[in-house]
Amino acid sequence: MKLLPHKQILVLILAALATWTTAAADLSATQPAQAKTNGSKDDPYKWWRGNCARIMADIKKMNGQIDLAFVGDSITARWRGGENWNKHWGSYRAVNMGIGGDRTQNVLWRLENGELDGYKAKVFVVMIGTNNLWEKNADPADAAAGVKAIVDLIRSKHPESKILLLSIFPRGEKPNPGREKIKAVNEIISKYAGGPVYYMDIGNKFLQPDGTISKEVMKDYLHLGDKGFDIWAEAIQDKVKELLAASGQK
Repeated sequence: MKLLPHKQILVLILAALATWTTAAADLSATQPAQAKTNGSKDDPYKWWRGNCARIMADIKKMNGQIDLAFVGDSITARWRGGENWNKHWGSYRAVNMGIGGDRTQNVLWRLENGELDGYKAKVFVVMIGTNNLWEKNADPADAAAGVKAIVDLIRSKHPESKILLLSIFPRGEKPNPGREKIKAVNEIISKYAGGPVYYMDIGNKFLQPDGTISKEVMKDYLHLGDKGFDIWAEAIQDKVKELLAASGQK
């Protein structure tokens, strides 16, 4: 048997390592960074996968018929199951499909892998993208493209459903560069409205007249307190009722 030259062997090894690294990076990109801090060394994504299972269980409880499906990250997830959630959405067949730390690609993976299957939904409420913007070099266009991919997937799998696409909410106690990136994303995604997709920018409702955010509204200037959730619900409730009526689904 003819042996390969050492240089050729080295090239093959490096090519194999590059392929493995790319595959590993692609897999890691579908997992939120927060999940790595909630699992064990042997299973760093246990927490995240547990939340995926929780969402699937909540969907199953709806017996194939959902009025409202809220899609998002921790801002949405922290609304689930408490008194405030029940006050605003307890009279509906509503499912909270938020997971902490999720970026658009995490949500897209979840929706591609079961969270859009086995039921009919009247209205999807989508608010996602803030976690795509933490890095200094984050490109608003990339976050907006992720939002579009989510909206397009929902439309393809639930063509009879209405989609209420919300602006990414402002964050930070005072005006800051992060808010400018959020504004840039919102300008792009506002153009996705049309057909079954309806866009609402309710961000200003969380701000004081001087542009600041109070701790009463956002406890850590990112996640909403009860007053913040009240603002969110009251801002969209009329539109939600309109879309539910217009969905034409029984």
